[in-house]
Amino acid sequence: MPEAFIYDALRSPRGRGRPDGSLHEVTAVRLSALMLDAMLARNGLPGDAVEDVIWGNVTQVGEQGGCLARTAVLASGLSEAVPGLSVNRFCASGLEAVNLAAAQVRGGAGEGFIAGGVEMMSRVPMGSDGAAVAVDPAVTFRHPFVPQGIAADLIATLHGFARDDVDAFAVESQARAARAWAEGRFARSIVPVTDVNGLPILARDEHLRPGTDMQALGALAPAFRELGETMPGFDAVALMRYPQLERIAHVHHAGNSSGIVDGAAAVLVGSAAFGARHGLTPRARIVATARVGSEPTIMLTGPVPATERVLAAAGMQVSDIDLFEVNEAFAAVVLRFLQAFGVDPARVNPNGGAIALGHPLGATGAMLIGTLLDEMERTGRATGLVTLCVASGMGAATIIERV
Repeated sequence: MPEAFIYDALRSPRGRGRPDGSLHEVTAVRLSALMLDAMLARNGLPGDAVEDVIWGNVTQVGEQGGCLARTAVLASGLSEAVPGLSVNRFCASGLEAVNLAAAQVRGGAGEGFIAGGVEMMSRVPMGSDGAAVAVDPAVTFRHPFVPQGIAADLIATLHGFARDDVDAFAVESQARAARAWAEGRFARSIVPVTDVNGLPILARDEHLRPGTDMQALGALAPAFRELGETMPGFDAVALMRYPQLERIAHVHHAGNSSGIVDGAAAVLVGSAAFGARHGLTPRARIVATARVGSEPTIMLTGPVPATERVLAAAGMQVSDIDLFEVNEAFAAVVLRFLQAFGVDPARVNPNGGAIALGHPLGATGAMLIGTLLDEMERTGRATGLVTLCVASGMGAATIIERV
């Protein structure tokens, strides 16, 4: 079976996901095309070098609908002979795109792919595509639905994470991200975004809040308390599924939850023959991938079973992994991962995460691959693992190894 290698990984800066964010003027198609063109230019590839573009995006409606991946190909310097596939595994869509590319290479269905994703949350609001899992009574009768913020608070309550715990984690995420930018740790992967005239729009993540401290976060009211407690509230729905709890402690707010941002990322995945043909040296090997379903009411616990499954697939133990990227959808998600595996916190998200940098849904998984690989190279580490929680109760994970 051919091995699947990562030859390159790049991303845009993350722009604030609101009308005054720097990337608001850029469409998902154009930002995706910029990433595709940057991948070709950085690696000296002709427009017909890859078999397919596999592209994650979550809110597939309006200007992000209609097989965005194919439209992005047509808007880029890729040949029109290259097709495009849009995929949606909610927050893990960008990682799933990379995993699908790796599976194609391993299965002999192609030798080279550009995989990644995009989400322009300032232009196409999260949830604007609707969701049967939340409103169809045939589903919700069997699987009670609550919003993700309630689910995050449910995780904190079940596993004993207090307000100070989640706030302290958020403060550390901000500090790590600020240090990473100050030390140039993201420089290799960042592709500055320019307008049609080549003038700069954004070259740096703009969601960060350097200097965030416990006092600042302590002043924020819990964001999901009213949603949960106002009758008929979602707390009652969650407690139907978890009757062992008397109440849900609401500890999450905007400061310890992932930021709403715009962004895109791309990963070049190919076989050894692909690299040899184009004079490329692989940076990493994709060792194993996994995806799982998890309990859909609590929804966000997928990283634990996904990690267990991908480790089993690789024949590895958690102690064999040098660095981890666990998406910071909410602070309690990563705290639960740390609790479950007993991993040294210094090895998890060493350059901060989505609390500080933001979470452009369809792009995040691919972004984390690049962030992990850059850090492995910077520190001389050999193995790394990426995992994300996924809406409606799923999880995904990937293990990579430096070459």
